[in-house]
Amino acid sequence: MFDIDFDTMSLEDLKRLKRELDKAIANYDDRRKAEARRDLEEKAREYGFSLSELAEVKTTKRGPVAPKYRNPSNPDQVWTGRGRQPTWFREAIEAGTEPADLII
Repeated sequence: MFDIDFDTMSLEDLKRLKRELDKAIANYDDRRKAEARRDLEEKAREYGFSLSELAEVKTTKRGPVAPKYRNPSNPDQVWTGRGRQPTWFREAIEAGTEPADLII
C-alpha cells in the first residue's frame, strides 16, 4: 500500500503524521455522512417530502411523578415505580412482602 519507513522518522514527524491521519479519518466520516444525507434528501424529494419533515422526532417529556411505594421501615425512602428498583424494595419483595403492601 504505502512504503513509509517509520523507523527513520523523527518523533515530531510521527506525531504530525498521526494528527494528519486522525484528521483524515474524521473528515472521511463527515464526507460519508454528507453523502448519505444528500442521498436521503434526494429520495425524500422523490416522495414529495423534505428530509426534515420525515426526520421529525416527536418526544414527550415526562414530568415529575409522585412516589408510589414507601419503605415501611424508613418512611423517607420512596420510589415512583419507574426505573431501577431500589434495594429496599427488592429486599422487601424477596422477603415475601407483596408490592401492593408497599403502595402509599
